[in-house]
This record gives sequence, C-alpha cells and structure tokens, in this order.
Amino acid sequence: MKLGKIAVVAVVAAAGLVAPGSAPALAHGGGEPPRDPTAVGRGGAVSTVDPTATAVGLEVLRRGGNAVDAAVAAAATLGVTEPFSAGIGGGGFFVYYDAKTRRVHTIDGREAAPRAMEEDAFLRADGTPMAFQEARVSGISAGVPGSLLTWKEALRKWGSRSLPAALAPAAEVAQRGFTVDATFRQQIADNQAQFAQFSSTRDLYLPGGQPPTVGTRFRNPDLADTYREIARHGTDVFYEGRIARDIVSTVQNPPVAADPAVPWEFPIRPGEMTLADLDRYDVRFPAPTRSDYRGYTIYGMSTPSSGGIAVSEALNILEQFDLSDMTVVEALHHYLEASALSFADRNRYVGDYTSRRLIQQLLSDRFAAERACLIDPANALAKPVAPGNPDGRYGDCATAAAVADGNPGQSTTNLTVADKWGNVVEYTLTIEQTGGNAMVVPGRGFLLNNEMTDFNFIQTPGAPPDPNLPAPGKRPRSSMSPTIVFDDGKPFLALGTPGGATIITTVLQMLVNRIDLGMTLPEAMAAPRASQRNSAAPQAEPAFITAYGADLTALGQPTFVSTPELGAATAIEFTRHGMIASAEPARRGGGAAGVVRPDKSH
Repeated sequence: MKLGKIAVVAVVAAAGLVAPGSAPALAHGGGEPPRDPTAVGRGGAVSTVDPTATAVGLEVLRRGGNAVDAAVAAAATLGVTEPFSAGIGGGGFFVYYDAKTRRVHTIDGREAAPRAMEEDAFLRADGTPMAFQEARVSGISAGVPGSLLTWKEALRKWGSRSLPAALAPAAEVAQRGFTVDATFRQQIADNQAQFAQFSSTRDLYLPGGQPPTVGTRFRNPDLADTYREIARHGTDVFYEGRIARDIVSTVQNPPVAADPAVPWEFPIRPGEMTLADLDRYDVRFPAPTRSDYRGYTIYGMSTPSSGGIAVSEALNILEQFDLSDMTVVEALHHYLEASALSFADRNRYVGDYTSRRLIQQLLSDRFAAERACLIDPANALAKPVAPGNPDGRYGDCATAAAVADGNPGQSTTNLTVADKWGNVVEYTLTIEQTGGNAMVVPGRGFLLNNEMTDFNFIQTPGAPPDPNLPAPGKRPRSSMSPTIVFDDGKPFLALGTPGGATIITTVLQMLVNRIDLGMTLPEAMAAPRASQRNSAAPQAEPAFITAYGADLTALGQPTFVSTPELGAATAIEFTRHGMIASAEPARRGGGAAGVVRPDKSH
C-alpha cells in the first residue's frame, strides 16, 4: 500500500500544500515511502499503519501545515489505502492538544443510529438475536457516518488548511493507485464471501472474482471523484446532496449481486436510514476524561467511547500497587486483574447516555481503591467478576449485578501526529468490522460502516437495564481509546490503536510497559500482548503465552486463547531532545513512523 516518493510530493503539491518554487523534499532517490517502525528527530512527527499516509502527513508538516492539517490529510489517505478499516463511510474519535492554550479538546465523530432504529433492531421475528454476520451484512448495521464532519470541524477550529487541500492528496493516491501488499489482499480474502454478495463491492475488490494479486496496482477512481466532489461542493453534498442520496439508497436497497459466487447463509436485510438522518447528524465536543497516574496526567475520550473511562479506571486501580517493585509476571497479573475489573464496570455502566456524575465516580480514586481491594497478588479472581458500586460511598469490596458485553468490533485504524509548535493529535477512526457492512456505495468507492452492531442486541433477562441497547439517534458504545499523557503539564506520550474491545487493553498494557516496567517506547510497542476483558477465556499473542502463560496460570489466571496479534498501535513520545515516533514493527504488516528532521545519530 505504497506510493513512490516522487508521486507523494506530486500528490501534496496538487493539494496546494507545496510552496511555489520550493524543492520537493521527498523527491530525492525515488522509490517508495519507507516503512520504518521508529523515527527520532524534531520538527514534527507522524505515525500511522501505512507508509503512504505517513508520507502525506509528513509532507504537510514540512510545507508549514500544523498537526491537524497533517492528521486530516493522513486520515483521508488511510481511507484509500486502508479502506477496510476506515474512511468517509465511518466515524471516530479525535483528541487534540492545543499548545497555545495548553488545553485538550475532543471531537466525537461516532456514527449515530437512524431515527427509525429501536431496541429490537437486531432481533429476528421470533425475538431471538441475530447472528453477528447476519446483522453485520445488512443495511441495518450502518450508522450515520461522522468522519467527514470530524475532518471539517477539526480544520475549522484548529487547522491552517482547508478541507479541499486536505482531501487532494488522498484523491491523487486513489486516482494514481498504490501497490497491493499482503495485508490488503488478505483483508479482501477474509471478506470474500461477504464482498461477493454486492455488485459494487465485487466489482471494486474482487476483479475476476478474486482478490487483487500482491504487487499489482490498485486504483479507486470512484473514490477519487467522490473526494473531489466534496472538495468542490463542501460537506453538504455528503450530508444533504447527491452523495447522501446514494448512501441512503445503498442502505435501503442493498446492491445485492444477481449471481453471487458464494451463497450467503442469511437474508440481506435493508436498513431504514433516511436523508433526514444524514442532514441532522452533527459531531459533538465532549470534555475529555482526565485522571492522574504516578505523577502523569492522562487525557482520553469520553462517552460514547468507553476507552477513556476504562483505561483510566484500570490505571487508578493499578496505582494502588507498586508495579515497579514486582517481577514482570506479578505486574502482568495485576494488569490483567485491573483490566477485568474495569471491564466489568464498563459493561455495566457505560453507554452513550451515561451521566457526567456517574463518569466522575467511575474515575474516582476512592472507587478504584474499593475495586483494588479485590485483587489477590497470589490468586486471580474467578472470571467474569461482578461490577462495583460507584455510588460515592466507598470502603469495602462491594459488587453489583453484571451485564454481558456486546459484539466487540474487530478493525479500526489509528494515527498520531505532532507538529513543531507542540500541537498533538491522537485520532482513532473506523468502519467497525474489517470491511464494514461489506457494501460499497455504487459509483462512490467507499464502504459503509457496520457500527450499529456495537450495540448490544438484547436486554439480558433479569439483569439491570443495559446502557448499550439500540435507540433512535443513539451512538453505540466504543472501545476506541485515543490517549495523550502529560508530565508536569507538557505532552509526554500520545498513543492509540485499533483492535475492537482489545483497544482498551492494548493502550493500558503499553502504558504499563512504558511507565511501570521501564521499557522504551519501541520496546513497549513491540512487547507481546494479552487482553483480559472480564472473560474466562482471555486472549494473548503466542509470544506472550510462551513467555508468561505458565507462570500466570500458576497465579490462577485462566488459560489464554492464542490469537495471532492484538492491535496495531501508533505513538509519539516527547523528549528534551525532540520526538520519538513509533509504529508496529510487525503487527498488521508493520506501521510507518517518520519525523520532519531526523536525528542522524539514531
């Protein structure tokens, strides 16, 4: 998924981001943008999962753009090169640190339920919940997209470039094409049955009935035209005009192929999104979550994301213990226990309409202390654990009735950007499942999301009211956890990751690795991961199981279920000497980190 260096400069020049007469910094040497997992230097930094997106963001910074300009340009490019994880058919959460005012702001661009969506949206006629793939591959699963308005509002409030300028590089990448890599091909192969159901998706991603071959060039001229139409006419064309009509038509009348190569086991149901739903959509600007951990200040995303709350609660629980004085196995035992406890509370209490007062209780140190008293250093709690009582009266190890978790999403993408002025963007964006709801909007070149499947499908009989059931206009609970950490009021670390519900545990584990276990940022990024989400069957990567599985089992931890990889993180650390940009060295094919002025000594 790469574009040549010369082509990247041409792309950015086309966006009006290259000063007249200036030399194109990426033109020397030709070839493709590098896929470096670590970069050290000054002047600004970008980390994404894709080298083309990173190169586009870096060139925006080199040409005088700020972190927001670069983040939006990189995000739009990811909509081309990472279309199964993000794009204008989806949404996300944008966390921004403004160095001038020294304030953290957030944008909630989460997809919203159509007004016709009711609590029984994912129930069959007999009252039983649909299977996940049955719900996903349908018009019902598509929420009103929020990414495009997130980009517009971020640029309007904090950027120095226009939305047309930010979209132009991505349009050129879509028009010129990029080289298919193994990850791109595999993501199509994994969705071959789903993609084959829709003529528009099949025509774009299954030429000749098969995924494109690694090493070939992939072009998406329809998406290029869509970006250019938005650049000419503004976001209204997407939320009120021709593109809006095409989205609604796709949702209400899915473009089912007359002769799918692979029969589908479920009926493909239409959804009820309307033009009024798109027209009424707007982004929100909630206050970020804020907590303190061992002298650091942690800012994250509030509801409808559960990420900021769950990460902060788990850190507050861990702060009751001195992890640095433990062995690695003992520290990981406490990490897993704290994660299970915070997930129990997340599942019971967090949804789009969780009150500010309840959020404050979930983030309180006194509540965390009450939860921490349940942790036995020598013996793991039986999973699942019950949630706590965030009632303001703390002192014992009180628990409450549990609520089951819903359907954790599987795919997302993340980017981290900082500029020379000290502004920072941490942005997680998604279409939920890899491939979204599998429907490409005909003639438009982008996939629709299936974010509505992030709602829980049914109220558990006898359980307390579930905060994450569908409702008109409601936004489903997310696990996205874009996080910025401050040390003495200055940015220290920005990080985030894709991975569905494992996002929370990946961000948490990276923070523990970096702050408590003394790893460098690249080491914290590369270390093997485990994810305990209040389950009797926690997940872990093979290297984690090999290194720690037996010792953790001896402490009563459940047997880990092996999974090839957890997350695909990006991060930037800020030092006295500059910035360390870090991306995955191997997961999801490896990410790409870069800085504007590299430190030649590294």
